[in-house]
Amino acid sequence: MRAITNDTKLCAVIGNPIGHSLSPAIHNAAFEALNLDFVYLAFRVEDVQGALAGMRALSNFRGMSVTIPHKIEAMRYMDEIAEVDRSIGSINTIINDNGKLRGLGTDGPGALKALLDAGVALDGKHVLMLGAGGAARAIAFTLARTAGLAQLTLLDVNEPLLRGLTDDLRAGTTTAIAGEALTDEALARAMAGADVVINCTPVGMHPKVDASLVPPALFRHGQAVFDIVYTPLETRLLADARAKGLKVVSGVEMFVNQAVLQFREFTGQDAPIDVMRRVVMERLAS
Repeated sequence: MRAITNDTKLCAVIGNPIGHSLSPAIHNAAFEALNLDFVYLAFRVEDVQGALAGMRALSNFRGMSVTIPHKIEAMRYMDEIAEVDRSIGSINTIINDNGKLRGLGTDGPGALKALLDAGVALDGKHVLMLGAGGAARAIAFTLARTAGLAQLTLLDVNEPLLRGLTDDLRAGTTTAIAGEALTDEALARAMAGADVVINCTPVGMHPKVDASLVPPALFRHGQAVFDIVYTPLETRLLADARAKGLKVVSGVEMFVNQAVLQFREFTGQDAPIDVMRRVVMERLAS
């Protein structure tokens, strides 16, 4: 156990729920590996404005990770947001620079790297994304702007949220965008034309590990399936896709990639990637 001093920097993750988060485990292991005077905690938060006011007031509170459902609301309380992240409309990282809060996103780059590292072809492909929340916004904008997609289709049960994201994507990218309410019929139509399927909803997350939005009968040969949920290590969606012989990408890869980028922002140092990945895999296997 590292000694806590008056100079120890605090980092944290906020969300609701938050008990499943592995962010404290991997960031604290990385701090220890580099002998940095930092500590990372998890906080269940409902009052986002109050939490960020507290962060601003505490000089040792250096960095924050933001998870479901606060990635969009947190933007309202930032002093500075990069234009690319402002146009995306969600953030997952906050840096406290002497009382000035700077927001940014690492979900999009983390997801893109996970897909490319797994050998998933994106150029000219049709991507189906389930969900239109904060993480979906970041990933959708990243893919639509940089991956050369033929089409991006979005499905969500929250129609105002879905409409907002599809409108923003059409205004801010040149990729063909389709959006529709998530129904059994819409899902079947979208799955029939999708090359890559990405789950950006919490469906399948611990403890409801038997849930999946996609019936196995809808999978077709040649598809790749990516689930951003990383607890459990293999969700029902990924298990069903693997059983059909499809290429699958675990949410662990996106989680580690985005955490590596956050670590750099928190500390100014390159993250010990191998340490962070090992800790995640050990925790998920236990």
